[in-house]
Amino acid sequence: MKHIYTLLLMMLALAGNIHAQGWPKDYKGVMLQGFYWDSYQDTQWSHLENQADELSKYFSLIWVPQSGYCNTLQNQMGYAPIWWFRHDSAFGSETELRKMIKTFKDKGTGIIEDVVINHRNGNTNWCDFPEETWKGQTMHWSLADICQNDDGGNTKRNGYTLKGNSDTGDDFDGARDIDNTSPNAQKNIKAYLDFLLNDLGYTGFRYDMVKGFAPNYIGMYNTSAKPMYSVGEYWDKTGNIKNWIDGTKVEGVPTSAAFDFDLKYRIFEAFSSNGDWSKLNGDCLVKDSYYKQYAVTFVDNHDTGRTDGQGSNPLFANIEAANAYILAMPGTPCVFLPHWLQYKTAIKRMIATRRAVGISNTSDILQADAKHDGFVLKVKGSQGDLLLILGTTTDANTQGMKLATSGDNYKMYVSNAVNIDKVKSIKEEKSTFHAPSFCVVNDGETCAFFEKPKDWSSDIKCWAWNDTGNFTGGTWPGVACTKVGVTDSGNEVWKWTWNGSFTKGSAEGQVPTYIIFNAPGPKQTNDLKFQNGAYYNPTGVNLGVVTDIKKCVAQTSKTTSVKIYTLQGCEVGTTNNVQRALQQLPKGVYLINHQKIVVP
Repeated sequence: MKHIYTLLLMMLALAGNIHAQGWPKDYKGVMLQGFYWDSYQDTQWSHLENQADELSKYFSLIWVPQSGYCNTLQNQMGYAPIWWFRHDSAFGSETELRKMIKTFKDKGTGIIEDVVINHRNGNTNWCDFPEETWKGQTMHWSLADICQNDDGGNTKRNGYTLKGNSDTGDDFDGARDIDNTSPNAQKNIKAYLDFLLNDLGYTGFRYDMVKGFAPNYIGMYNTSAKPMYSVGEYWDKTGNIKNWIDGTKVEGVPTSAAFDFDLKYRIFEAFSSNGDWSKLNGDCLVKDSYYKQYAVTFVDNHDTGRTDGQGSNPLFANIEAANAYILAMPGTPCVFLPHWLQYKTAIKRMIATRRAVGISNTSDILQADAKHDGFVLKVKGSQGDLLLILGTTTDANTQGMKLATSGDNYKMYVSNAVNIDKVKSIKEEKSTFHAPSFCVVNDGETCAFFEKPKDWSSDIKCWAWNDTGNFTGGTWPGVACTKVGVTDSGNEVWKWTWNGSFTKGSAEGQVPTYIIFNAPGPKQTNDLKFQNGAYYNPTGVNLGVVTDIKKCVAQTSKTTSVKIYTLQGCEVGTTNNVQRALQQLPKGVYLINHQKIVVP
């Protein structure tokens, strides 16, 4: 029923908008950013499709990377596009892409394409954009379709005389800047967008680097293509973002939404360790009565959330609570894939609570009060009110409200009359994470594992602390970690083990609260919440805890390949024939190939 209802809303939205309206009014959906930087495994089209049953229950939209061919099928995030009408990429084949899009669409979830039309790379040389044919139209390109001041003069120095007009926005020095004033470029871009929507089956667009060209061209392209959803990456302050949205208007109506970057940075300032809750009262798109319809809110994205030293204030503290904040607010929340992977059960409950109350992108904020120890937010939905209490404050009126869901530093209440059966039906999910076999936690050991980003040097150090003292010497950058192995994807895994020293008083009973991994460069994660035995991936996500498997005296031969453990972690043998081993083992429960096996 949900999917039929969603499709009906989509049809009504299209019927009522001759010109694209940027983003539907009173929209209640939530979007997932289905990738992060270098997410070549997690964002495989086939991998996303395999999760369609689960993801479509919670997300109405999923934003994926630019899917066009970039003359490589490996390690290219798509931001240096070459081919527009061939869609084999590092994330899978065009056949897999089409199948994934259709699978989600059949379940009522639209796929948002990352559209890069500010710049483009040549096919075999600096400026030769490939000629492609679709629906009988061949897209021709010339030096008149590239901005004359492209790359600050680099193109000219490479021997090309450009004939296009001056750039109408910021220059991008990583590729050739398309001259959007060119009628030929406009014709080709319109065909490309038509192809994305009506051939590949995308639902809408996320426009990359829209500061690179004037906003009226977004109005032109969206009026031609008529996407149901359009959001621009205008990385700037709120006032300038509003001006950009206004610049996309056609006949007085905005044709695109925009990401709420000011809100992202206010979230960072408020939710970081020792943050300032008053920052949430600052100016941002989603708090404006007119622009909130066009606000796409987020905690982090593939650019801001990078932990390879190139991110922009990635948040690592209170991530769960920060997601509760955007999921309680008006606007359209966009959940970052690493956060979904790390806090899946909590985010499911938050989304279910938002739906139960009926929060939309135009809902009204009834209360927004900063306290010295937290923040109180109250938002009016179509089915009742949602009260969010952040931090540890007790200064909030919960009369007439009931608790729907809660977690570390947040509580979500709803009006007593709101039905929260679906929220309560979401059960805790057991982690399916399996650490590489070379990751071992010894008895009584305090430790953590970190999968090093490929561009970090192999000199990983650890900094761990709590409010009382430091576990890693107290002098930055801390103590050296130990390389314990390499993953199948080629990433080195490093382990920190506490040596028992503590900078303040007795070490007895002390446990780190936060941990940072770092390397020369300088490169470092931000404050990661410490969990003993945790395995942190290159983006800082805690994927799970490494199972404690300790060596005991083996009872059978160790010459075969599959090891058998008791639940207490004792290795009892190895075998190359699991079924035969099960017939010989005593009654009990065993761990074989990371799975629990019951021998009756």
